[in-house]
Amino acid sequence: MGDKGFSGPSLKGIFTDNFKIGAAVNPLTIRSQEQLLAYHFNSITAENEMKFESVHPQEEVYTFDHADELAAFARKHGLAMRGHTLVWHNQTTDWLFTDGAGASVSKELLLARLKSHIDTVIGRYRGQIYAWDVVNEVIADEGPELLRPSKWLEIAGPEFIARAFEYAHEADPQALLFYNDYNESHPQKRDKIYTLLKSLLDQGVPVHGVGLQAHWNLYDPALDDIRAAIEKYASLGLQLQLTELDMSLFRFDDKRTDLASPPPELLELQAERYDAVFRLLREYRQVISSVTFWGAADDYTWLDNFPVRGRKNWPFLFDEQHRPKPAFERLAGHSR
Repeated sequence: MGDKGFSGPSLKGIFTDNFKIGAAVNPLTIRSQEQLLAYHFNSITAENEMKFESVHPQEEVYTFDHADELAAFARKHGLAMRGHTLVWHNQTTDWLFTDGAGASVSKELLLARLKSHIDTVIGRYRGQIYAWDVVNEVIADEGPELLRPSKWLEIAGPEFIARAFEYAHEADPQALLFYNDYNESHPQKRDKIYTLLKSLLDQGVPVHGVGLQAHWNLYDPALDDIRAAIEKYASLGLQLQLTELDMSLFRFDDKRTDLASPPPELLELQAERYDAVFRLLREYRQVISSVTFWGAADDYTWLDNFPVRGRKNWPFLFDEQHRPKPAFERLAGHSR
């Protein structure tokens, strides 16, 4: 792949009048997919390399090597960069929540540690990262509760959410600050996300946008639900970005493992689905500023082995050899 040239329309070119086109990357894919990324994308997000456990494994230890590598890649190719993510219940090291004796820390100490972390991480990339997923996935998936149980909530109460945005804004007043979540188009969770965002805005918290992760598949969510979610979030005056888009060939509860390659009929369904989704997104280009895929091509996707062990998935616009798939051709055809 190293010397392969690309020609024809680029993905970022197709949507140049609409929104940025991004990809999640890691230290392996910026090498294996470098030409693809440089040709088709104008934004990147670190897949795991800026999460808490990756950059701050111990209280006095920061490990920025991999994150710095991705930031350098963005500079080399003139790419915008999103930061992901500052506060999450996953991939956060245990020391944050405990004292030297193993007991839970106080709310005050937890928030002080959070501020120090945000100051250090955002400060390092100030001027390079234009937008941050400040708080990630705090909404409860099911039931009447608004917020999911977590160490953050247990120790600091709901206040940790507002504090995180305030600390981030102080650390880089120019950065756009996002709340990010999945199942963002399912009506019950959509309404909860809206409730949280409205509450933050009513308190004067500096939140500028909502990230729709958009881990979708060929069948779900319905286009009408996506449209309703976009309109509901946009009604708050927030900027919208799709932050982790992929289009699985399988329903979430489909456990099949028999496919060694993607069947043509599913690739055609995927092409129709991507086409319909991007037609919808274009309608809302005034409020949607970026669409980031959670990867770039089918040779690397977190959906391999998830949620079904031993199963390959093919969720992107480019195949395992980085060639355009029917879905890409459909999008390119409608841009001419």
